[in-house]
Amino acid sequence: DMLEVTSIYSIGGVLGGELVKEPPFRSPHHTASYVSLVGGGANLKPGEVTLAHKGVLFMDEFPEFDKKVIESLRQPLEDREITVARAKGSVKYPAHFILVAAMNPCPCGNYGVKGKECTCSAQNIEKYKRKLSGPIMDRIDLWVEVSKVEHDKLTDSREMHRGTDKMMPIVEKARKIQEKRYSNLKLKTKTNAELSSKDLVKHVKLSESVKTLLNESAKKLDLSARSYHRIIKLARTIADMEDVSEISENHILEALQYRPKRY
Repeated sequence: DMLEVTSIYSIGGVLGGELVKEPPFRSPHHTASYVSLVGGGANLKPGEVTLAHKGVLFMDEFPEFDKKVIESLRQPLEDREITVARAKGSVKYPAHFILVAAMNPCPCGNYGVKGKECTCSAQNIEKYKRKLSGPIMDRIDLWVEVSKVEHDKLTDSREMHRGTDKMMPIVEKARKIQEKRYSNLKLKTKTNAELSSKDLVKHVKLSESVKTLLNESAKKLDLSARSYHRIIKLARTIADMEDVSEISENHILEALQYRPKRY
């Protein structure tokens, strides 16, 4: 991974002269252009989605990005690569990253916040939400609403670090469980998220009761095929974090809670 990312940074002309030893963290501004995110230009250089390869692409104020920029994430989120086509030719760049996006509930940021008055019209709120298309929402596994943080906790170092300290060993253990599982199955996949639909059906078995719950929920929520498979992957990951070999109904129900509420 180090060599791969270093090669990308070298091609992009942003290598500082040393081997890239840490996973990249890229956070483009919401005014970033289509070319800067996807790649291209006169000399076909990689963009932010490729510079975030094997790392994190953080997009703050997600709906404020140009709609064309947001829609360009479809291919890399699905195929983990991006195709850049220009007059001089086309090139495929790797783009296997974790997308972390943040957005406000409305343009003014106060919709649904206790003690705050929202100044947006219903039309503006709906227009703001519509900036994210169904296909993009489908490709995001976890949707989490973050409540207002109490002021006294903002300066409490224990509060700031408690979550990471507790979660890091659990995540590391779950990653090792997944890597070992797919290594034994002779798959190149290292995580549940990387499983193809074919491998998911073949290697992630569900009991009849779990399958019934999932199918009934999928019909009720009108989930797409992509969302349906993502629920299974997420439930498998939740089970791995609990160090449980079988996916239970509770794992499916928890995974369903992470779907966007407007679905």
